[in-house]
Amino acid sequence: MLRGLLYRLGTWIHDHCRRVLAIALAVLLASLVLLIEGGRLTTPTIRGLESEQAERWIERVRGFPAEMTFAVIFHARTELSDEAFKRAIEASLARARPLVKSVITADDVPISVGLLMTNPEARSALAYVTMREARGYRAVRAALESDLIEVTCTGQIPYLHDLDATLAHDLLFAELISLPLALLVLVLVFRTLTAALLAVGLCSVLTAIAAVLLISRGYDMAQYTVNVCSLIGLGVSIDYALFIVSRYREELAAGHAHREALAHALSKAGRIVMFSGVAVASGLIGLVSFRGSYLEAMGIGGVIVVLFAVCGALTVLPALLAMLGPRIRPMPPRPARLLSAIVVAVMRRPVLVLIPTLALLIVMGLPFLRLKMATADVRVLPQDVEARRGYAQMQSAFPEIAATRVAVAVRFPTPGLDASRAGALADLVQRMKAIPSVTQVETIVLQGDTPLTPPEALRAGFEESLRVFSKDDVVLVYARTDQPTESETARNIVRKIRQQRAVADGRLVVGGIIAHDVDTTDFIVGHAPRAIAIVVGATVIALFMLLGSIVLPIKAIVMNALSIAGSFGALVWVFDRPVEPTLPILLFCTLFGLSMDYEVLMLGRIKEVFEETGDNARAVAEGLARTGGLITSAAAIMVAVFGAFAFGRVVLIQSVGFGMALAVALDATLVRVLLVPATMRLFGDLNWWLPRPLARLRNAIAALVTQITSPAP
Repeated sequence: MLRGLLYRLGTWIHDHCRRVLAIALAVLLASLVLLIEGGRLTTPTIRGLESEQAERWIERVRGFPAEMTFAVIFHARTELSDEAFKRAIEASLARARPLVKSVITADDVPISVGLLMTNPEARSALAYVTMREARGYRAVRAALESDLIEVTCTGQIPYLHDLDATLAHDLLFAELISLPLALLVLVLVFRTLTAALLAVGLCSVLTAIAAVLLISRGYDMAQYTVNVCSLIGLGVSIDYALFIVSRYREELAAGHAHREALAHALSKAGRIVMFSGVAVASGLIGLVSFRGSYLEAMGIGGVIVVLFAVCGALTVLPALLAMLGPRIRPMPPRPARLLSAIVVAVMRRPVLVLIPTLALLIVMGLPFLRLKMATADVRVLPQDVEARRGYAQMQSAFPEIAATRVAVAVRFPTPGLDASRAGALADLVQRMKAIPSVTQVETIVLQGDTPLTPPEALRAGFEESLRVFSKDDVVLVYARTDQPTESETARNIVRKIRQQRAVADGRLVVGGIIAHDVDTTDFIVGHAPRAIAIVVGATVIALFMLLGSIVLPIKAIVMNALSIAGSFGALVWVFDRPVEPTLPILLFCTLFGLSMDYEVLMLGRIKEVFEETGDNARAVAEGLARTGGLITSAAAIMVAVFGAFAFGRVVLIQSVGFGMALAVALDATLVRVLLVPATMRLFGDLNWWLPRPLARLRNAIAALVTQITSPAP
């Protein structure tokens, strides 16, 4: 049995604690080296979207890759003359040119475009810089700096650079807040600082982040992955340590010697930690089903940090306990009297408690029905960050360039526009103009069904139009709109344009930020059912094996869904803005697993009492009384950790921190204290019902595990 294996592990670790700690120290030192060297974290992307393909075709016409090109906005101070302003721009760009692939100014493009890149009234000018590699941005930005004029950079590379710096600030800020708060809670629980320090799982988190950085050298890992690892890792590592240390001190109080107490603690609490780890990892594995997206990397990172948290709790922590020996004081279980009184009162009138609690959670979740989604861009940054300031300046000083456009790329089998292709393009333009909220359509100048052949005096303008909107076999058409990019009206423009896939013998694809939003949302919605099925299925199996019941796992799924729904609704109500499309599924998978952390601890204790007494009501009351204080403490730690991230500067991290903190708080109060005892009282002995075929299956799996894990004779 698993308990026997963990019992033997506890005795072995006690006898070889120095060896275990030496190995752990070596792993930690190696992790620190990897942390110092860093990794190759990438921008959050989803591969294979139509909008991504459109960008590749658009790059062929523009002549530069969008993800490696950023905008530089120059602004003249009032005392500077026009000539001095121009010289200052040239000097700034001259210092940067040796460090970059290319620089494009108003003098390097067709006149019609060049006029849009200057704004004499705003005393501003615009240039585009294309990098050889993104890692050189910091040096280029330093070279562009000028004492005479204001220089502001915006675009993909500045956004990612500023996002990375802001996320690092948020991570440090959150840890400076959460770790002292978590330590304070642990001191209050354990009464001794020494035992409290044991529960801090910072080493597990550092090791997991080091592993993520190592993997990022050969696999796409988004920047957010490190924040998610820190967020989840701190919470579960401290919780697992809390479970084991508490059980160890209970076993000491029961009269066991330190070696036996450690073995018993691992056989009981260690089993709970393992099942909890499986439950949390099961939630995160749901993210791995989003293949080709940065959610997949987040899922991998989350599973890694949970794995390290479980391993640390089952090896390093017991070794530390063995080393400390007599300095760890016994602590008999102290039933939470207030919680016990509440549980008893709930079980006396379960229906009276169940109905209003369910109604409250449902009402809290209702705002989620009006959720709006939009992909993260520079607007997730604080307004004082340079990339965000540059975005605002672009909107103000260069409205024609910054205007919202739906980009349409048409690729033909061969270069050139004959009468058939020109006529099809003209029809496309007319249909795009007829779409509601399309204010203007921009493309090659056409007349009738053929390319315009202008008089000699206008030929230069026509040739310029060809240079701007076409190259070889690709023609670009832009639909401008005055609607917000996240609005449903703007998204309908993309959908209506996509209704026509063929343009003569060419193929049409749609790109731009609005199309990217549509594609991302469709990707998430399309993959979500599979992810949810994986999460729910894996969780049910884990709880089925732990509890030997088919009713309790299903009830646990419903309870988790209610607490998550309440937090989702509050998230929409508090932030009142479109959220990143990946946020709901990220929160669902993460919170589903984390909610099972307490479910496993609580139901595991209830099952122990039920096996001893056979009395369901007594098992629920005593199980909750024994674990209530521990669950409250663990929840307080998680709320402290997650809540600290809610004070970050990046909106996505704020949303994740707030949503997770609220969900844990709801789960530890309304769900665990009110809904669980009420429903278990109503179900009675049915809670432990298990059909005979499933009982035989569970016994067969347990026997197989025992055979695999038992030492050879």
